[in-house]
Amino acid sequence: MREKRNIFFLPAVSLLVSGLLGGCGKVAILNPAGPIGRAERDLILTALGLMMIVVVPVILMALWFPRRYSASRKDAAYTPKWTRSAKLELIVWLVPIAIVTTLGHLAWSGAHRLDPFRPMDRGVKPVNVEVVAMDWKWLFIYPDQDIAVINKLVFPAGTPLSFRITSDTVVNSFFIPRLGSQMYAMAGMVSRLHLLADKPGLYYGQSQQFSGKGYAGMHFEARAVSAARFKDWLENVRRSPDRLDAVRFKKLEKPSIDAPVTYFSNVEPGLFDRIVGSFVNMGPMAKARPPVRPGVAGAVAGVR
Repeated sequence: MREKRNIFFLPAVSLLVSGLLGGCGKVAILNPAGPIGRAERDLILTALGLMMIVVVPVILMALWFPRRYSASRKDAAYTPKWTRSAKLELIVWLVPIAIVTTLGHLAWSGAHRLDPFRPMDRGVKPVNVEVVAMDWKWLFIYPDQDIAVINKLVFPAGTPLSFRITSDTVVNSFFIPRLGSQMYAMAGMVSRLHLLADKPGLYYGQSQQFSGKGYAGMHFEARAVSAARFKDWLENVRRSPDRLDAVRFKKLEKPSIDAPVTYFSNVEPGLFDRIVGSFVNMGPMAKARPPVRPGVAGAVAGVR
């Protein structure tokens, strides 16, 4: 009797807990603030809906079958010679085939349509940002504006963002959940990412790759502002007395937890490329790096 009760009790509890947890606040990726985030959310929800075509009936049958075919039911039909049903076999095979085919098409087309390397054509010049993952902070270099910032990303709303992403340490992952597209940052390699925020707002940015004891504090403020406010912010950064060159960068390389926001009013030309090149025995900073394994330099050439 106890086993029979558990058949119904455990699935019911699982459904109840799932429903209660589903209301715990807004999930960032399901509350997008840009075209990339919206497209990815729609893809996730569409895939989820397609999978529910199988999951929901299976859950219902898991609840119904034990009761329908219980040995204790004396009034149930007994058909020991029943062996197969062509209709059931068609359903069992054709429905999953149709779902998998549709999911495959969505994944294929979505992967090409949302290619993070593909620029966004919005009729305006994008804001170029070079991103460097460090221990345990983010460095944002604005090459066109000749400034750099630690742990704060400011950009104009409605303007595409063109990122070049690398790491000065272990593999990390750059992610602004409400704008979409998590992208890995790897030493000696450059990843590309293009995003856009529809309107001004504060969007939480974070690391999605465990990278040591300071990982929990490796987040940043991503703020979309109006064009006028972005211009004012640039002027404010340019008043900073700090300058980012190779010497100052060496100091930044030292691990630090919960690093404060820091502005640099000037950046040494080509610094980002030298950071990347230092891991493939290139550039003046190479002496400070251990030698890389053969083949790494060739891999870099394919993604730059």
